[in-house]
Amino acid sequence: MLGKRGPQRGLFEADTLYGEFVGRDTFYGFLAAQRGELFRDEDFAGLYVLDNGRPSVPPSLLATALVLQTYEDVSDEEAHARATYDLRWKVALGVEVEARPFAKSTLQEFRAQLIVHRAQAAIFRTSLELAKRRGKFRAKGGERRRLKVALDTTNILGRGAVKDTYNLLGDGIVKLARVLARRAGQPLAAWAEQRGFGRYVAAPSLKGTFEVDWSDAEQRRQVLGEIVADADRLLERARQARTGLVEGSADAAALVEAAGLLSRVLVQDVERRAGGPVLTQGVAEDRLVSVHDPAMRHGRKSASKRFDGHKAAVATDTDSQLITAVAVLPGNAQDHEQALALVEQSEASTGCAVDETHADGAYGDGETRQAFAEAGRRLVAKVPAEQNGGRFTKGDFALDVEAGTCTCPGGQHSRDFWPRPGGGGLFRFAAAVCAACPLRARCLKGRGGRSVRVHPQEGLLQAARAEQAGPAGREHRARRQVVEHRIARLVQLGIRQARYVGRSKTLFQLLLAAAVANLTLLANATTGEADGVALAGAGLALAVLLLAHRNRPGCLEGPTRGAKRPASSFARHALSPASAGFRSSTTPGFRPGF
Repeated sequence: MLGKRGPQRGLFEADTLYGEFVGRDTFYGFLAAQRGELFRDEDFAGLYVLDNGRPSVPPSLLATALVLQTYEDVSDEEAHARATYDLRWKVALGVEVEARPFAKSTLQEFRAQLIVHRAQAAIFRTSLELAKRRGKFRAKGGERRRLKVALDTTNILGRGAVKDTYNLLGDGIVKLARVLARRAGQPLAAWAEQRGFGRYVAAPSLKGTFEVDWSDAEQRRQVLGEIVADADRLLERARQARTGLVEGSADAAALVEAAGLLSRVLVQDVERRAGGPVLTQGVAEDRLVSVHDPAMRHGRKSASKRFDGHKAAVATDTDSQLITAVAVLPGNAQDHEQALALVEQSEASTGCAVDETHADGAYGDGETRQAFAEAGRRLVAKVPAEQNGGRFTKGDFALDVEAGTCTCPGGQHSRDFWPRPGGGGLFRFAAAVCAACPLRARCLKGRGGRSVRVHPQEGLLQAARAEQAGPAGREHRARRQVVEHRIARLVQLGIRQARYVGRSKTLFQLLLAAAVANLTLLANATTGEADGVALAGAGLALAVLLLAHRNRPGCLEGPTRGAKRPASSFARHALSPASAGFRSSTTPGFRPGF
C-alpha cells in the first residue's frame, strides 16, 4: 500500500536539527528545502496497490535517495549505508538521525517498478516541472519563451562482456543450456555434464579446455567445428523442447530468446563450408557483441574512436542550460537518428515551442535537413568544408537548381544536367569549352570537361553554407557548445559506463543523471539569488547607517581628539559576514554552474 509522508516537519528530524550544520546552500540542503514540492507521494501512486497491504516506504523519500545515489555515483549497497549513517543524506531525506530509512532491496524494487511501469522519466520530468515553477522557460514579460535547443550524442560503454566468436558461442550455449536445465528441473552443471556440454559450464575458460596451438589456423578451425557442432546439437534439443510448451507462455518466450541469441551468433560469425565451418571475414551489420547484454553494438564516435555499447542523445535549452530531452540509441546508430523526436520531446516536457535546433556536422546531412524542413522546423548544423586538392570546389560554381543552370568561375554556363533516380544529379561542361578556358589549370587536371555533382537537398545545403559563413555562424557555434558542457556534466555523473544491462535500464540511468544535472543547476541558481538578496540587504543596512551617522549633531566635526568612537552593535551585526549571507571558503557547497 502507498505510504505517505505528512506535511508537517518533525522537531527531531535531521534537516531541522542539523540543516545549518550541513549547509542550506549545499545540494543536500536544497533537497531538504524542496521536500513536499519536488517529489510528492501521490505522483507515484500508479506503482502501488492503494487499498491493502502494509504502508510502503514513502516513494518521495526513495526518489530523493535515487537522486542522491546518482549525485554521488555510488552503488545500491553504499546508498543504503549512507542513508543509514551519513548526516548529509539524512538531512536531504528529512529523516531522524537514528532512522534507517530503507533497505537496499527496497531501493532496488522501487527502481524496478519505475522501469516496469515505463515511468523511467518521472524524476526527470519533475526536475523540469521545478524549472517551470522557477520561471526558467519564461521571458522577462512572463510569456513562454521560444526555445533554442542544441543536440549532441556521446557514447555509453555497455555493461555486458564483449568476447571473441569462440567465447561468444560458448556464452550462447550456456544461456540456452540454463533454460533447458531449468525446464528439466536439474542443476545446470549436472544437466550439461550428462549431455556432453560440461566444458562450457564447469571450466573457467572455454579455450583452456582445448589443448591446441592457437597460433595454428587449422587447429583453430577444428576447435570452431567442435563448438559449432555442440551449438547445433543444443539447438536441436531446444526445438524438441519447444513442442511441449504452450505458445506465448513465459517458458516458451525464454526458450525462444535463448535459442535466438545462439542462432544469431552462428549466422553472423560463422560461415558454413564443405570442409567445415570457418569464421566469417569482416564484421556483420548490426553484429551482436555480447550475449549478456544483447542490446550492445559496435559503435564509433569518430574514425579513430570506437566503443561497444550505446549512444546517449541529449537535447539542451541553450539559454537556461537545462537538459530538456534524452534518448539511448544503439551504439551503431547515426547521431542524427531521433533528432526530430528529441525536439518534440523538448516541447512536450517544457511546454514551449522550439524555434531553432543547433547541432554539429553529424546532423548536417541532407536527409536530416529535409526532414526538419518538411516538419516546419529550423535546423542549424555545420556543413562540412569542400575540398578539391586546391582547385575550384563546387562552392565556386553558381548553381541554380530551379532554373537548371550551372555557371563556372570562368563565366561559362551549362544546362547539361544528368538527373539521378534518388534525387540530385550531375552538371557537365563540354570538353571543348573547358579546353579553351584560361582557368582550366585551377579547375581540373583531366582531359575531359568539368562535372559538378548536385546533392538531392542542394538548396538546403547551399543556404546552410551561406549562413555558416556569415556573422551568425559564431553565435551558432557558441550555442552548440552548451550541449557539450551538459554532456560533460552527465559524464561526471557516471553515464560513460552503463550501470545496468539493457537499453531500457540504461535509459533510466541517463534520465536520472539528466535530472540531477538539472537539479544541481537549479540549486546553484537558488543559492545565487539568495546571496544577491543578502548582499542587497547588507548594502541597504550600510546606507541607512551612514545616513544616520551623517545626520547626528557634530558628525561633521568628527570626534574629539583622544575620545573613543561609540561602537554600534547594530552596525557590527549588519556588516558581519554571517548576517550578510557571505560564505567562507570552508562552507560546504557544490560546484558552481553544475
